[in-house]
Amino acid sequence: MIDLYNFGKIIIDGVKFTKDLIIFPDKINSNWRRKTGHLLTEYDIVEILDYKPELLIIGTGAYGFMKVEDSLKEKLKALGIKFIIAKTAEAVEEYNKVYKDKKTVCALHLTC
Repeated sequence: MIDLYNFGKIIIDGVKFTKDLIIFPDKINSNWRRKTGHLLTEYDIVEILDYKPELLIIGTGAYGFMKVEDSLKEKLKALGIKFIIAKTAEAVEEYNKVYKDKKTVCALHLTC
């Protein structure tokens, strides 16, 4: 469960993180970096694609500056992975609603 999100900071089960991260059901990748800062591509989420979640929630930052490449959206559809793309605060809300019920992964950009 995500306890708190503020610009540049997130608290998950009482642990504070200050870098972009990926939340899997059984682990957290707490040093997630994208090849091209504010563009999310297939290359950036190979680890997620290999995991094959039912649902991928993508937090695009406090102001939504991170964009998701159209070809990645098509790849997710082709693989049958449902996805939600939202500003990070909204993505956190969605994650907290469903993380117990589905095989969900959440990739969050914490700043802009």
